[in-house]
Amino acid sequence: MSHATKIRRALISVSDKQGLVERAKALADLGVELISTGGTSKALKEAGLSVSDVADLTGYPEMMDGRVKTLHPAVHGGLLYLRDNQDHCADAKHHGIKAIDLVYINLYPFESTVASGGSFEDCIENIDIGGPAMLRAAAKNYAHVAVCTDGGDLDAVLAEMAGTGGRVSLETTRKLSAKTYARTAAYDAAISTWYAKEIDESAPDWIAYGGKLNEALRYGENPHQKAAFYTTGEARPGVATAQQVQGKALSYNNINDTDSAYELIGELGAETPAVAIIKHANPCGVAQAETAVDAYREALACDSTSAFGGIVALNRPLNAETAAEITRIFTEVVIAPGADAAALEIFAKKKNLRLLLTDGLPDPAAPGTLVKTVAGGLLVQDRDFGRISKADLKTVTKRAPTEQELDDLLFAWRVAKHVKSNTIVYAKDGATVGIGAGQMSRIDSARIAARKAEDAKEKEGFATLRTQGCVAASDAFFPFADGMLAAAAAGASAIIQPGGSIRDDEVIAAADEAGLAMVLTGMRHFRH
Repeated sequence: MSHATKIRRALISVSDKQGLVERAKALADLGVELISTGGTSKALKEAGLSVSDVADLTGYPEMMDGRVKTLHPAVHGGLLYLRDNQDHCADAKHHGIKAIDLVYINLYPFESTVASGGSFEDCIENIDIGGPAMLRAAAKNYAHVAVCTDGGDLDAVLAEMAGTGGRVSLETTRKLSAKTYARTAAYDAAISTWYAKEIDESAPDWIAYGGKLNEALRYGENPHQKAAFYTTGEARPGVATAQQVQGKALSYNNINDTDSAYELIGELGAETPAVAIIKHANPCGVAQAETAVDAYREALACDSTSAFGGIVALNRPLNAETAAEITRIFTEVVIAPGADAAALEIFAKKKNLRLLLTDGLPDPAAPGTLVKTVAGGLLVQDRDFGRISKADLKTVTKRAPTEQELDDLLFAWRVAKHVKSNTIVYAKDGATVGIGAGQMSRIDSARIAARKAEDAKEKEGFATLRTQGCVAASDAFFPFADGMLAAAAAGASAIIQPGGSIRDDEVIAAADEAGLAMVLTGMRHFRH
């Protein structure tokens, strides 16, 4: 090693004490003097290890319920002084400050306290002050101090020390330093984000976001793009919190599409079995039915060509019949709240299929934050948790929708919320029968959705077009009547749309002339 830090004294202060004694013993076996605080010191002494208390270094006892214990020159001087700087060494000697060569600190569990629904005061008390200060000090002096923010870091350092006579290379200490600043930044980001929500500050002067590496991905949207998947600690059921039971590692596109699929299925709730099939973040078929297998068949029938290689999301645990039906065609990912043993056995025969199981469904009405990068900035907005019920709908045409049409209108509306804008969704009897996604013109979306229904008639052998007598949902208002009339030409008998166009009266008059029922939501669902 061209430059290496000899580890002689280590300061250990951890909230999560899993593996603590074993790691501390390994340090002691390598001749390292141990310094510790509070509960960590007590645990090590009870294990028979020789430990010096921080209070012995500082000359002050821990006070104020442990809030003040390490914020002292004897600690920070030992971390920060440059061993190759004569003035620093002279100051250290004059003030009796001894070098601390290794720090192992995991922070108070602020993130998990928030995730578990802790009270405001509980969250405040779980904000670590001394820990981040020591970590940052040690990281700044990377050439002389090894800083470990979790047990994995210390395990790697111990392995290196065992083969180098207790030394740690500069390459290692620099990597640990970089990780430390990322960890403390993510910690502060979690605190500031939580605090802004607590005081109802929607646009704070400064904003930060952080996450923990879940896994490095093979590549991003395309093979020439590097990518990684980070988790934020949010407990929302979905791709980030699911258990992967089998299959290859998820790709960037798998993760993005699976998130879209499960958010959509959450929109439909758990009352009626439902299935959504997603391709390139857009649904190609969604349905509700008496059973999950029937819902899958209905969803697949909407666009079975696009469903090949897609993502399947369910709102009910998987059974054998549904699993057998899904595995009849190539599917990339299946995500559901659970699966019985028979379903797992069927999926196991498709070793490349990724099966993800969650503990529940995402709540479509729960608040949350979405972040998108643009050149030089961040766009931050609330998650689209807008919801419409039958009572919110306003009938504006001479003909009011029937009860069946109302049910289908609400279903189509909830699906449209999860389709890229501009979109038109045709639905009938609780199933999509045509979806037109992401077009620059709404009339093109209406025509594409109709074409999907024509293709399905030919491929699936339906006797008639399934759009005959369907309903249509538009994620935003009709600026002209042409898009609505295209939906009527496809067979739609009722329309749901936000309203709000300067030509609403013209559109409503055209709907009346065509014999359509139309309801307005007063809420749009753009999705870009």
